[in-house]
Amino acid sequence: MQRRLAAIVHADLAGFTRMMEGAETRTFRHLKSAQAEVWKPAIEAGGGRLVGTAGDAMLAEFGSAVGALAAAIDIQERMARFNEALVENQRMLFRIGVHLGEVIIDEEDQNIFGDGVNLAARIQAMADPGGIAVSRAVRDVTELRIDYAFVDGGEQQLKNVSRPVQIFHVRNAASSPAGGDSSKTTTRLLPQVTLRFEGVNSVGQKYSFDVALDKLVTLAKGMVIGRAADQCELVIPHATVSRRHARLLIDGDALQVEDLGSTNGTAVNGTVARAGTPVHLQTGSRLRVGDVELSIRQV
Repeated sequence: MQRRLAAIVHADLAGFTRMMEGAETRTFRHLKSAQAEVWKPAIEAGGGRLVGTAGDAMLAEFGSAVGALAAAIDIQERMARFNEALVENQRMLFRIGVHLGEVIIDEEDQNIFGDGVNLAARIQAMADPGGIAVSRAVRDVTELRIDYAFVDGGEQQLKNVSRPVQIFHVRNAASSPAGGDSSKTTTRLLPQVTLRFEGVNSVGQKYSFDVALDKLVTLAKGMVIGRAADQCELVIPHATVSRRHARLLIDGDALQVEDLGSTNGTAVNGTVARAGTPVHLQTGSRLRVGDVELSIRQV
């Protein structure tokens, strides 16, 4: 077996099954166009090779981590322009993972295998749709263009990986849009600010939790507020709070809360939030979750 150190780029199309169910032929045509017009030119420009494709997934190998990361950014920027010609529900948002590790080469067809490839695939699953996630090994040996930065995503326990893996998200400090609100490749970098949510229920029982904005910005699905400790990052153990009640998220540089169809509702400054419609929050706001009303301040 031949082994070598390689920078691996693994990508997967977010929402591929839904898109194929809705318009199989059109989705296939758009995917093939993206491969020919975006992926192959960007990979070649970065000095890599497209190892193979499988459905909506793509795998590429580079001799340089710098070249691999530059190609990943190039791909997402090209995909943003590619998506401008498509209506919103047809836009193709790829998650990209980049890792530097040892691979095994199949000399017959030059396919690559091994722990390095598996980790790249797991890291890809942690990226935002339209975004890029990399391992610490990549972060430590590369530098980004001045308009991009690494945002620490923390140590993650990845599926079928025995050890925690620290990941970093590649984000555009200028919060450049990628084809509309639903297809942003990046999110504005937020300062290391912690907000404290604290308050009481109708009988004076106290509740509180803290939210670090620099961590929240790295979480594509935000942080869920609710009663169920095994399903939520932010737990309020009160009977009027649904198991998964609401979600905190970052849009651009704005903090928002979205009701998740809770039984007893969510309100901001006395105005009830409609389920599925994010509402802006800021320091000084009053957030009601069920029967618990919380004020928000910076700590």
